[in-house]
Parts: sequence; structure tokens; C-alpha cells
Amino acid sequence: MTLPVRHRPGHLLERVFPWGEPLAAEFDDMFERMNRLLEAAAPRWSETMAWVPPADLRETDEAYMVECELPGLKREDIDVEVGEHDLCITGELKERERQGVLRRATRRTGRFEYRSLLPVDVNAEQVSAQLADGMLTVTVPKTQAAKPRLIEITT
Repeated sequence: MTLPVRHRPGHLLERVFPWGEPLAAEFDDMFERMNRLLEAAAPRWSETMAWVPPADLRETDEAYMVECELPGLKREDIDVEVGEHDLCITGELKERERQGVLRRATRRTGRFEYRSLLPVDVNAEQVSAQLADGMLTVTVPKTQAAKPRLIEITT
């Protein structure tokens, strides 16, 4: 014998439970309370902690290239430094002035820092950086000795 199936419309997170609110609202409230607890427990840690922007490091025959996503930033808000063996991209993405009530924020703001170790075969004097459409491209050329070359075999 089969029993009739009761269909309840809506996704599980959208259903109203006995306490009167959807389950998604309960999760949002729980995450908000956890964020407040963590911010109250360590305010200095969250202020000094720098986030890392998404970046790709690739190698060509002539250079190493770092492509770093920095949407909404201007040239003067970004610092690129090349040391003896490292590349450091730092800056700060400031919070924008908004009208209305901010219901959810998922974009990062504040200080950021990207670091990458460089091999010894780079020419630090020839490093260049371009910012276009929110993408910072830093090109670190290789030294002449590090470039691959074809060796002819003789008899």
C-alpha cells in the first residue's frame, strides 16, 4: 500500500519552521552573532590583518608575470616593491560611502598584501607594472643567462 505524498513548496532553507522564521534567517543571525563575538574578542587582530587579493603567477621564456585582481583601486593606492628575492604588492581598499542600509557585504576592504618569492635569475631593475580594468600586471624580466636557448649539436 502506498501513502499519498505531501508536497511542501519551497526549498528547505525557505520553509517556515515552528519558531516562525525561515531556516536561512536563523543561519544569518547565527553568523552575525559569531562575527560580533570575534570582533569583540580581538579587535586589534582584525584591524591589522591584511587580506590577500587573488593573483596568478606565470612564467614565460622572457619573464615572470603576476596578474593581481584589484578592482576599484587607483594607481596611487597600490605599492609594488621588488626586493632581492621577493615581490610585494600592498595597498588599501577603502570602504565606500553608501546610502541606505547595507544588508550584506562580501567584498573585502582594508589593507591587503600579496607576496611572492622570486628566483635569483631575475632582473630587478627592469620590473614594470600596469593597471588596467582592475587587473594589475607586474612583469619581472629574467636575466639573459636564465633564458632558454637552443644549442646546436655538432659532430
